[in-house]
Amino acid sequence: MTTKLPFHILTKPIGPICNLDCKYCFYLKKETLFPDHHKAADFRMNRQTLENYIQQYIAAEPAQEVCFAWQGGEPTLLGMEFFQRVVELQKRFCPPEKCVSNAIQTNGTLLTPAWCRFLADNHFLVGISLDGPRELHDRYRVTRSGKPSFDQVWRGLQLLKEYKVDFNTLTVVHRELAYQPREVYDFLREHGSGFMQFIPLVDRLVPHGTSTGDGPLKIIEPDGAVAPWSVEPLQFGKFLSDIFDVWVRRDVGRIYVQSFDVQLGIWAGYGSTLCVFAETCGRALAIEHTGDLYSCDHFVSPEYRLGNINDTNLDVLVDSPAQKAFGTDKQTTLPEYCRQCDVKFACNGECPKNRFIHTPDGEPGLNYLCAGYKHFLHHIRPYMEVMSQLLKTGCAPADIMQMIATGSLRQTDSLGKPPGRNMPCPCNSGRKYKKCCGASEFKANAR
Repeated sequence: MTTKLPFHILTKPIGPICNLDCKYCFYLKKETLFPDHHKAADFRMNRQTLENYIQQYIAAEPAQEVCFAWQGGEPTLLGMEFFQRVVELQKRFCPPEKCVSNAIQTNGTLLTPAWCRFLADNHFLVGISLDGPRELHDRYRVTRSGKPSFDQVWRGLQLLKEYKVDFNTLTVVHRELAYQPREVYDFLREHGSGFMQFIPLVDRLVPHGTSTGDGPLKIIEPDGAVAPWSVEPLQFGKFLSDIFDVWVRRDVGRIYVQSFDVQLGIWAGYGSTLCVFAETCGRALAIEHTGDLYSCDHFVSPEYRLGNINDTNLDVLVDSPAQKAFGTDKQTTLPEYCRQCDVKFACNGECPKNRFIHTPDGEPGLNYLCAGYKHFLHHIRPYMEVMSQLLKTGCAPADIMQMIATGSLRQTDSLGKPPGRNMPCPCNSGRKYKKCCGASEFKANAR
């Protein structure tokens, strides 16, 4: 049986076990969920659970492509043999009308030539965790003995490039890193990252559990301090904006920054492909090594446990009333302050895990990063409106770089409206707008 809508599962086949001890990692604390686990081997997904999971996921996912995402902890601790078994099971259970893809998130420290050959041969997409240049990366990403990890990660990165493994970078934006946006972006760009994810670090110092509403989103706790390494809200918005200013002038269509690409899709009217900016959520779940399925990777706690796939089929759990309520609560618990915001359509309150401050009028449930996202979304508005217009008229969004370089972007107003029909086309073709990028628009109006 398949579910009605596509869904995604973040797979934790080794739970929170990791060979690093990143000081800001929220997932290392999840060992407390398994009091009966006393050694690392206890956290390994067993053969039967793995087989059940792969068979059920392929059967339940309605999309033609079934995307497996392997994370941890550190998944490479399982050894290459585990993932060879994964590939074998996927081939066994995948019907001809579907296909399977794999992505693995790793700190890169355990990669070897043999690992990279396997990843390349089996077309794994590798996400490598890299917090920019050495001094920023080593600020919090350290080994179990407290030593820097940059050199080990760097060696892994070079192996990925040597063996032509597709990879992207995941960068956690902590407080110090947020003040060096250009240095971080240029470093990642220079060293081969064609796809970048920037994840804001928001680490609470209070336990979760106090609800302000009747729904299952008990994460909404007004107030409470954040850890000193957490990014400052406005600075995060400035961090994204500063990188965007470089990207929009030099790298559109060449470098893919997740936040920017998702926003372009939203501004163009296609909706969000990332759960944090979607109006509702609930289709991005997490599964532990035990087979326990949770509502979300950021909500792995007993109250968000949906069940176990060894007892209840995956499709039943994914479409359960509890999970549907979890997803819609993102929308229904949004404060009035957010509902009236002019950039709500592009943000939708971001992730519920960060909604723990008060609005200016005292309503609880405002996102801690609100000030930063407002700054960023207002900053990119004129560019996004021009790029979305280019996209809608069949032109490449990358044309905006030439428009900026030649000064023709000034032909649009502050809201990015297209030029008049007889004005020169902003794509610099030399033709009038009505004969170029605006042709389809004026043709449709003439009917």
